[in-house]
Amino acid sequence: MNLTGKRIGFGLTGSHCTYDQVFPQLAKLMELGAEVVPIVTYTVRTTDTKFGDAEDHMDKIASITGKDIITTMPEAEPLGPKMPLDCMVIAPLTGNSLSKLANALTDSPVLMAAKATMRNQKPVVVGVSTNDALGLNGVNLMRLMASKFIYFIPYGQDDPYLKPNSLVAKMELLPETVEAALEFKQLQPVIVPHQS
Repeated sequence: MNLTGKRIGFGLTGSHCTYDQVFPQLAKLMELGAEVVPIVTYTVRTTDTKFGDAEDHMDKIASITGKDIITTMPEAEPLGPKMPLDCMVIAPLTGNSLSKLANALTDSPVLMAAKATMRNQKPVVVGVSTNDALGLNGVNLMRLMASKFIYFIPYGQDDPYLKPNSLVAKMELLPETVEAALEFKQLQPVIVPHQS
């Protein structure tokens, strides 16, 4: 796999428990030669949790990519007309951001970047991480599954007995999903067993 010359937006939303699975994939895209443009939601930029402090997460993202992180809507908007991406990744994608993306709501830099990428008819790769994907958010998940230009990192139930509505992407399949999406193909199988 070679992503040399590909300009890939990488958006992170507030599923803090998933960052330890996502950061290695961010580094992998860099190793594969991609130019990675990091973008975060306000939650990622400002929220400290038991999974780490916001400042530490921001420092790690900047260290991996070697770029300034896009943190505002005005910074994200030019990714449409002026500085287009070849592909946009959102990983992790929370249930909150999933529902907004499925219903065309744009209230964060990450969603603005996704909207700009779809406007340019380029692929958006999403890695779900949400406790309600098989609950009230199921309709939004299916809406995105049926949407043009949206491609899913294969996902599965991470804890079917204690959290039966929860789905988490197998983040280690992120590079392969991006490679397929750049050819406008969905990596298969898209629903897989998931080990937490």
